[in-house]
Amino acid sequence: MRYPREVILAIGARFAENGAFYIYSAFVLTYATQYAKLDRQMVLNGILLASTIELVAIPFFGALSDRVGRRPVYLFGAAMTVAWAYPFFALIDTGMQNYVWLALVVAFVLSHAAMYGPQGAFLSELFGANVRYSGASLGAQLAGVVAGGPAPLIATWMLAETAAPRMWLSIYLAVMGVITLTAVYIASETRHRDIS
Repeated sequence: MRYPREVILAIGARFAENGAFYIYSAFVLTYATQYAKLDRQMVLNGILLASTIELVAIPFFGALSDRVGRRPVYLFGAAMTVAWAYPFFALIDTGMQNYVWLALVVAFVLSHAAMYGPQGAFLSELFGANVRYSGASLGAQLAGVVAGGPAPLIATWMLAETAAPRMWLSIYLAVMGVITLTAVYIASETRHRDIS
Protein backbone atom coordinates (compact mmCIF):
# COMPACT_ATOMS: atom_id res chain seq x y z
CA MET A 1 0.00 0.00 0.00
CA ARG A 2 1.45 3.36 -1.06
CA TYR A 3 -0.58 5.57 1.28
CA PRO A 4 -0.85 3.74 4.63
CA ARG A 5 -0.64 6.96 6.66
CA GLU A 6 -3.43 8.59 4.69
CA VAL A 7 -5.69 5.52 4.95
CA ILE A 8 -5.20 5.45 8.73
CA LEU A 9 -5.90 9.19 8.95
CA ALA A 10 -9.05 8.74 6.84
CA ILE A 11 -10.24 5.97 9.17
CA GLY A 12 -9.52 8.16 12.18
CA ALA A 13 -11.25 11.17 10.61
CA ARG A 14 -14.40 9.14 10.08
CA PHE A 15 -14.35 7.47 13.50
CA ALA A 16 -16.50 10.01 15.35
CA GLU A 17 -18.54 11.04 12.31
CA ASN A 18 -19.57 7.46 11.57
CA GLY A 19 -19.69 5.95 15.05
CA ALA A 20 -21.42 8.87 16.74
CA PHE A 21 -23.98 9.12 13.95
CA TYR A 22 -25.22 5.60 14.67
CA ILE A 23 -25.46 6.47 18.35
CA TYR A 24 -27.43 9.65 17.55
CA SER A 25 -29.73 8.12 14.95
CA ALA A 26 -30.21 4.45 15.87
CA PHE A 27 -29.12 3.62 19.41
CA VAL A 28 -30.80 6.72 20.85
CA LEU A 29 -34.19 5.05 20.29
CA THR A 30 -33.20 2.12 22.47
CA TYR A 31 -31.71 4.40 25.11
CA ALA A 32 -34.66 6.77 25.16
CA THR A 33 -37.42 4.16 25.20
CA GLN A 34 -35.88 1.41 27.33
CA TYR A 35 -33.66 3.35 29.73
CA ALA A 36 -35.21 6.83 29.93
CA LYS A 37 -38.76 5.45 29.36
CA LEU A 38 -39.68 8.06 26.76
CA ASP A 39 -42.34 7.94 24.08
CA ARG A 40 -40.88 6.43 20.90
CA GLN A 41 -42.76 8.81 18.59
CA MET A 42 -41.48 11.86 20.45
CA VAL A 43 -37.90 10.69 19.95
CA LEU A 44 -38.52 9.80 16.29
CA ASN A 45 -39.97 13.28 15.73
CA GLY A 46 -36.83 14.75 17.29
CA ILE A 47 -34.63 12.69 14.96
CA LEU A 48 -36.73 13.85 12.00
CA LEU A 49 -36.42 17.48 13.08
CA ALA A 50 -32.65 17.18 13.61
CA SER A 51 -32.21 15.41 10.24
CA THR A 52 -34.20 18.11 8.45
CA ILE A 53 -32.05 20.87 9.91
CA GLU A 54 -28.93 18.84 9.11
CA LEU A 55 -29.95 18.84 5.42
CA VAL A 56 -29.15 22.56 5.41
CA ALA A 57 -26.19 22.32 7.79
CA ILE A 58 -24.19 19.81 5.72
CA PRO A 59 -23.78 22.04 2.64
CA PHE A 60 -23.24 25.03 4.94
CA PHE A 61 -20.29 23.34 6.66
CA GLY A 62 -18.98 22.07 3.31
CA ALA A 63 -19.03 25.63 1.93
CA LEU A 64 -17.50 26.96 5.13
CA SER A 65 -14.63 24.47 4.74
CA ASP A 66 -14.00 25.93 1.27
CA ARG A 67 -13.47 29.32 2.89
CA VAL A 68 -11.67 28.60 6.17
CA GLY A 69 -10.21 25.15 5.55
CA ARG A 70 -11.26 21.54 5.99
CA ARG A 71 -9.43 20.97 9.27
CA PRO A 72 -10.93 23.82 11.34
CA VAL A 73 -14.48 22.83 10.43
CA TYR A 74 -13.83 19.13 10.91
CA LEU A 75 -12.03 19.75 14.21
CA PHE A 76 -14.99 21.81 15.41
CA GLY A 77 -17.36 18.90 14.72
CA ALA A 78 -15.09 16.42 16.47
CA ALA A 79 -14.68 18.76 19.45
CA MET A 80 -18.47 19.10 19.64
CA THR A 81 -18.74 15.30 19.72
CA VAL A 82 -16.51 15.30 22.80
CA ALA A 83 -18.11 18.33 24.45
CA TRP A 84 -21.70 17.23 23.76
CA ALA A 85 -21.27 13.57 24.78
CA TYR A 86 -22.47 13.95 28.38
CA PRO A 87 -25.06 16.72 27.80
CA PHE A 88 -26.57 14.63 24.98
CA PHE A 89 -27.55 11.80 27.31
CA ALA A 90 -28.29 14.11 30.26
CA LEU A 91 -30.81 16.07 28.20
CA ILE A 92 -32.48 12.89 26.97
CA ASP A 93 -32.72 11.68 30.56
CA THR A 94 -34.79 14.75 31.48
CA GLY A 95 -37.67 13.30 29.46
CA MET A 96 -38.74 16.79 28.42
CA GLN A 97 -39.49 17.04 24.71
CA ASN A 98 -37.73 20.37 24.15
CA TYR A 99 -34.56 19.14 25.84
CA VAL A 100 -34.60 15.82 24.01
CA TRP A 101 -35.03 17.61 20.70
CA LEU A 102 -32.27 20.10 21.62
CA ALA A 103 -29.93 17.17 22.37
CA LEU A 104 -30.64 15.66 18.96
CA VAL A 105 -30.45 18.89 16.95
CA VAL A 106 -27.10 19.90 18.46
CA ALA A 107 -25.72 16.37 17.95
CA PHE A 108 -26.83 16.16 14.32
CA VAL A 109 -26.03 19.74 13.32
CA LEU A 110 -23.01 20.92 15.31
CA SER A 111 -21.33 17.54 15.73
CA HIS A 112 -22.18 15.30 12.78
CA ALA A 113 -22.86 17.85 10.01
CA ALA A 114 -19.70 19.80 10.83
CA MET A 115 -17.67 16.65 10.12
CA TYR A 116 -19.78 15.29 7.28
CA GLY A 117 -19.90 18.58 5.32
CA PRO A 118 -16.15 18.84 4.59
CA GLN A 119 -15.51 15.09 4.67
CA GLY A 120 -15.84 14.30 0.95
CA ALA A 121 -13.32 16.95 -0.03
CA PHE A 122 -11.04 16.33 2.96
CA LEU A 123 -10.73 12.58 2.45
CA SER A 124 -10.30 12.90 -1.31
CA GLU A 125 -7.63 15.56 -0.98
CA LEU A 126 -5.57 13.34 1.33
CA PHE A 127 -4.68 11.13 -1.66
CA GLY A 128 -2.92 11.60 -4.97
CA ALA A 129 -5.02 11.64 -8.14
CA ASN A 130 -3.98 8.13 -9.19
CA VAL A 131 -5.40 6.52 -6.01
CA ARG A 132 -7.88 9.16 -4.83
CA TYR A 133 -11.06 7.14 -5.22
CA SER A 134 -9.57 3.91 -3.88
CA GLY A 135 -7.79 5.56 -0.96
CA ALA A 136 -10.71 7.68 0.21
CA SER A 137 -13.10 4.76 -0.24
CA LEU A 138 -10.85 2.31 1.62
CA GLY A 139 -10.46 4.68 4.57
CA ALA A 140 -14.16 5.47 4.67
CA GLN A 141 -15.31 1.85 4.43
CA LEU A 142 -12.84 0.56 7.01
CA ALA A 143 -14.08 3.24 9.41
CA GLY A 144 -17.58 1.86 8.93
CA VAL A 145 -16.31 -1.58 9.93
CA VAL A 146 -14.35 -0.52 13.02
CA ALA A 147 -16.40 2.49 14.21
CA GLY A 148 -19.87 2.75 12.70
CA GLY A 149 -20.99 -0.86 12.55
CA PRO A 150 -20.08 -1.85 16.11
CA ALA A 151 -21.20 1.44 17.72
CA PRO A 152 -24.86 0.53 18.38
CA LEU A 153 -23.83 -2.95 19.53
CA ILE A 154 -21.23 -1.60 21.95
CA ALA A 155 -23.66 1.06 23.19
CA THR A 156 -26.42 -1.53 23.72
CA TRP A 157 -23.99 -3.69 25.66
CA MET A 158 -23.02 -0.70 27.82
CA LEU A 159 -26.67 0.07 28.47
CA ALA A 160 -27.34 -3.47 29.64
CA GLU A 161 -24.11 -4.27 31.47
CA THR A 162 -22.87 -1.11 33.16
CA ALA A 163 -24.09 0.43 36.40
CA ALA A 164 -23.88 4.00 35.10
CA PRO A 165 -24.72 3.81 31.37
CA ARG A 166 -24.92 7.58 30.84
CA MET A 167 -21.35 7.97 32.04
CA TRP A 168 -19.96 5.05 30.01
CA LEU A 169 -21.85 6.01 26.86
CA SER A 170 -20.59 9.58 27.21
CA ILE A 171 -17.03 8.31 27.58
CA TYR A 172 -17.50 6.11 24.51
CA LEU A 173 -18.69 9.06 22.40
CA ALA A 174 -15.89 11.25 23.74
CA VAL A 175 -13.24 8.64 22.91
CA MET A 176 -14.51 8.47 19.33
CA GLY A 177 -14.31 12.25 19.19
CA VAL A 178 -10.74 12.26 20.52
CA ILE A 179 -9.69 9.69 17.89
CA THR A 180 -11.09 11.94 15.17
CA LEU A 181 -9.59 15.08 16.69
CA THR A 182 -6.19 13.39 16.72
CA ALA A 183 -6.39 12.12 13.15
CA VAL A 184 -7.61 15.43 11.70
CA TYR A 185 -5.05 17.39 13.72
CA ILE A 186 -2.21 15.18 12.41
CA ALA A 187 -3.44 15.43 8.81
CA SER A 188 -2.35 18.47 6.88
CA GLU A 189 -4.80 21.08 5.65
CA THR A 190 -5.95 20.07 2.17
CA ARG A 191 -8.03 23.08 1.04
CA HIS A 192 -5.30 24.61 -1.16
CA ARG A 193 -3.69 21.33 -2.18
CA ASP A 194 -3.21 20.80 -5.92
CA ILE A 195 -5.39 17.74 -6.52
CA SER A 196 -4.14 17.08 -10.01
